[in-house]
Amino acid sequence: MKRLVLLGALALTVSCTVEAPQAPPPERTVTAFPIGAIVDLSHPYEDRSVFWPTAEPFRLKKEAEGMTPQSYYYAANRFSMSEHGGTHIDAPIHFAEGKNTVDRIPLDQLTGAAAVVDVAGKCESNADYQITTADLEEWERAHGTIPSGSLILFRTGFSRFWPDAAKYLGTAERGEQAVPRLHFPGLHPDAARWLVANRAPKAVGIDTASIDYGQSKLFETHRVLMERNIPAFENLTNLDRLPATGAFLVALPMKIGGGSGGPLRAIAILPR
Repeated sequence: MKRLVLLGALALTVSCTVEAPQAPPPERTVTAFPIGAIVDLSHPYEDRSVFWPTAEPFRLKKEAEGMTPQSYYYAANRFSMSEHGGTHIDAPIHFAEGKNTVDRIPLDQLTGAAAVVDVAGKCESNADYQITTADLEEWERAHGTIPSGSLILFRTGFSRFWPDAAKYLGTAERGEQAVPRLHFPGLHPDAARWLVANRAPKAVGIDTASIDYGQSKLFETHRVLMERNIPAFENLTNLDRLPATGAFLVALPMKIGGGSGGPLRAIAILPR
């Protein structure tokens, strides 16, 4: 609008803009966390933590520990490690160019209802077991259809071997020569294709070192999932303490800008 302003004998026309009131920010959907017992699904990071044979293991260096000259206690450490080791997340970009880095995964994909598929009995005598579509269909006959948007966790029972790399991975050797000796269960690529086509999970998780089984050469399960921006949680633990349905999962990784993965603190809230 324009206003006429009189300054003595001089008249000035002053233009001013009246801004319309700002619209309120868009509403954000917040999922109410349930109330119940909390189960820690993450292994601690320490010098015994299991890492892929070619990955840099976790190292902790003490930089300060003890009383200061000013008479107060102070401790500080430095750590280093590869992104993919210990209980961690595989961001989709790990196997799919242009997909989400760990810092760009929506928080909604990292929280929600968990479906726990227990195949520990089948893995007991077969370290190379691959979870099949038939396993998923069998689970659904017992527990109902896996709802779209679930976080699907696979229990193989291998977390009981942690941190014994020889039992957990199939070998305690390090380096490229150890990779062909890896033996642990995973999700079959055909089962992964069935899941993304029919159940649209937000994320998947497993209590082994990889969502692909140890003898995989092409990492097809990773590729099937991550091409659709579905992250994977690996090296989980305590899945035996979760019911098949009803638990609420919170899986929050270190927010590494541009990261292909990172350390993960995962918990489950049990139904009351």
